Amino acid sequence: MIPKSPLEDPEKAAHAWARYMRLMRFMFLATIGVVILAVAVLYKQNGFVSVHYFIAAALGIGFTMLLTSALMGLMFLSSGTGHDESISEKLEEERNQ
Repeated sequence: MIPKSPLEDPEKAAHAWARYMRLMRFMFLATIGVVILAVAVLYKQNGFVSVHYFIAAALGIGFTMLLTSALMGLMFLSSGTGHDESISEKLEEERNQ
């Protein structure tokens, strides 16, 4: 029998998703700060090269940071709620029979 995931409980799921959204808001603000700092450093080192250079750098850094934080946040959500423990290994059960 497959155990129920704690995320199936609406109250626990709402708390977990609220925590995830709080983490993502913080990481969005941190990403904006890092992008501004990186563009300033690039401008100081290279001067004004091309606006496309700064746009590409900002988008690359921003996308990478946000995607990484979203995936890590989902991993923490899954692990922190006990969702990982609710997964059943059918192959293990079949080997033991």
